[in-house]
Parts: sequence; structure tokens; C-alpha cells
Amino acid sequence: RNQPYFIPGRTGIVHLFEWKFEDIALECERVLGPAGYGGVQVSPVNEYLVAENRPWWERYQPISFKINSRSGDERQFSDMVKRCLRVGVRVYVDVVVNHMAAPGATSPLRGTAGSACDPLAREYPAVPFNRSHFHADCMITNYNNATNVRDCALVSLPDLDQSIPHVRKMIVEFLNHLINLGVAGFRMDACKHMWPQDLEAIYNELDSLNPLFLFPPFAKPFIYQEVIDLGGEAVSVIHSNEYTGLGVVTEFKWCLLIGEIFGGQKEASALQTLTKGGSSGTLMPSAQALVFVDNHDNQRGHGAGGDTILTYKRKSQYVQAVAFTLATDYGIPRIMSSYNFTNSDQGPPADSLQAIDSPGFESDGSCSNGWICEHRWPEIKRMIQFRKYVQESTLDHIQASNVTFAFCRGTKGFIAFNNSPNPVTRTFHTCLHRGQYCDIISGEVSTQRICTGLVINVDTKGDATITLPPNSVIAIYRRSKL
Repeated sequence: RNQPYFIPGRTGIVHLFEWKFEDIALECERVLGPAGYGGVQVSPVNEYLVAENRPWWERYQPISFKINSRSGDERQFSDMVKRCLRVGVRVYVDVVVNHMAAPGATSPLRGTAGSACDPLAREYPAVPFNRSHFHADCMITNYNNATNVRDCALVSLPDLDQSIPHVRKMIVEFLNHLINLGVAGFRMDACKHMWPQDLEAIYNELDSLNPLFLFPPFAKPFIYQEVIDLGGEAVSVIHSNEYTGLGVVTEFKWCLLIGEIFGGQKEASALQTLTKGGSSGTLMPSAQALVFVDNHDNQRGHGAGGDTILTYKRKSQYVQAVAFTLATDYGIPRIMSSYNFTNSDQGPPADSLQAIDSPGFESDGSCSNGWICEHRWPEIKRMIQFRKYVQESTLDHIQASNVTFAFCRGTKGFIAFNNSPNPVTRTFHTCLHRGQYCDIISGEVSTQRICTGLVINVDTKGDATITLPPNSVIAIYRRSKL
């Protein structure tokens, strides 16, 4: 369950948050496939609450397991999975099985497929679930009490009891249906709020991945579990190993630490903790970690991390943080792809009938129509190529100061960061052969072998004197040699 089944030569998962299935299929064909991305995470696909003004969080309030959402229906979903695979991109589905939709302004509540439910009575006939399938009514009030965290309701969301055979059966049937349609795995939402033994029982019932979608025989779905663990709570992914034995786990400490450093709260030398990865004692082992700079929750101040979390709204620092994440050898990286928002409830760009708008595209490849599309930023796409190229090389020759930080990936690549608001000139050891290299952050090597960005001269010793602009990163590797 720790294997994402990327097609060889690909890396990274892009979270196309709130995109429609048809637009995801097109994006696989136009960008994700050609850029070398390994997979795409899609927002919850099953029927959920239709909430007033259509906030993003309505997707996290399920009403049934029918594939019918603002992103499209089952036919469109199935078509997307096939089209993405044709260009080498795997699909992972965000899955919500901790709870069902909460009581709302109307009774009955309606879902995106038209199903009715009565959350107060715990009646969800489209599944079907009734009161007997839920934990007793209580609210999570104490994060130092694991039973309270797992058997009570998260912000009034009716809490399913995953130890009940019928509940397990409904969840397993839904996940197996997605497996049959060709997905490679799942992001499991709110795992901290479910008992690990119940999750294990559910995972053990899952079918092998569908071999018609180029998976090896008997391959188990890739599972990455959302567990927000910044320490100091009863539920800890690191000390108890409760979830890391079941699959990969989200490493939220990475968001916090990298945000503190590139956000200017800590010196550049603090990046050494992150280059040590799992051996730092702070982070979970690399093989068990899903790593990211921000996600759909914490970029809005939900979850954990507060203002420390870097997002597209602080572009230069954000590019530094994503470049660092992709340049290390830690975990499986996920790239957030956002839409613009001014308040934390705001849903995706939509028309007057509340149908989600497709992204628009500018001549330079960037998105318009309210979509940010960080995965299209040239710096990030080129760092995916860098990561792919240096993947097997050790991270070494760390050169740290209070404002700069640099390291090599074997003799294949070199990256340097300036974490100060002023330009800095330093001589670094790049571990590369003598010659001229094109910095892939500020530009790229054109078809005429001309660098459109900063040219870096490496001498016979492998050293280079580089002037780093304020809050910047430069990256060079063998393939960017002129």
C-alpha cells in the first residue's frame, strides 16, 4: 500500500482541487503527461451535500456512494481515468468515510445526485445507513483522548462506526468499484478520527488493482492517510506507528517547518532537519511519508499550521519551498493546484447556475478564470524534471549558513537557496563537471541550446560563484548544461 504505481520515469502527485473530470482528462493530456507528473488526486467523487453558496467543504459531507459530484458523473469519471492513463498519469481519489453529512438548514437534505437524507435522524437511505451504523452522539472535545477523537463527532459530522460489518461492507464496495474503474489508490480523509484496526480490516478487503490499467498482478491500492500530527496529542503517527504500518501518511510537520524557514521565522540552516528526513527524529520515515508545502485545508487556515503555511499568495517563498521539497529525496511529493480565494469557505470558480467553470489559459500557459494552477508554473514543472533525473542520487555536500542553504544530488544536480530579503553572493561547491549551466528556476535551455535564464559557470573544481536574488532559489543539473 506504499507504492503509488507511477509509470516508470514519472514522479509527484498533483491535487487538482475541485476540477471537473473532463478538465482533468484534458489537463492530463496537455500538461501532466508531457511534464512527467506521476498522478493526479481528485476531489471527493461521490454524492455529497448541496450547501448554500456551494462552499468547497460540502464535498466532505457525503450523502451516498454514487459517483455524482460537481465534477461530473460516473461515465465522465471513468473516461478521465482512461485518458489520464493513456498519457502515463495515475488517478487517486480523495475518500471520505469517517462521517456523513451534518444537519443543515433544510430537512431533508439533498445531495448532488438528488438523494435525500435526514442527518438528525441519522437516516441516509441512498447508502443505506441508519442510526445503528453510527457512534453515540458526542463531540470531539479532547485531542489527548484517543477514544474521544475516534468515537465522537468532528465538528458535528455524524460519526460512522467502522467496526460494524454493514458499514465496512458499504465502504469496501465503494472503494472496490473505484478500483474496478482503474484508480491507483486513495487519499483517506480524517484517518486520525478512525480506529487503525477498523481501517486495516477495510483495507484487507480491497480488491487488487485492475490489471487492465497496466498494474502488476495482485497489486494493492496505494493508500495515503490524512493524519494531522504536529505532536502533543493522543493520536501520534510517529510514536505509535498506528497508521504507518497500514500505508503512507501525510507529513504535516513538513508544511509547518518549511513554512517557518522560507517564511522568514527561522534561519536557512534549519533546513538541515528537513534534508535529514526520517532520520531527523522529527519526521516520519521517508517510505511512509506523503510530503507537501500546503494542502486544500491548511492553505485556508483549516487543520493546522495557521499563518505559517506558505501558499500561492506568497509566490517567491512558495516556489522556494516547493523546489526544496522536490529537490530532496524525502517522501512522495504532492503539488497543490488551487483556485483563487478571498474567504476560507469560498468554492471553486462557477457560473450563475453554480456549475464549476473550466480553467482558462493564457498564451504563456498560466491559468485564468480564477484558477491558480501551481502545477503549471514553469519553475515547478522543471523541478519535477530535476527530481526525476536525480532520483537515485544521494543528497550530500550540504552548505548551510544563516541566510543560504545549498546541496548536491550526487554528481547529477545542485540547488541553492537565499532565505533573506537581500541579494547574496557566495561560492558554492556544485559537485558538477566544469562548464556553463542554465538555472532551471529563472529559465530553461531553448531548442537552440540557449539559456533563457541565469547562466552559472562551474570551474574545474566544481565550484561556482553565484549571486542569488532576494528570497530565491537556483537549480542546475547535468541536463541543463549548455
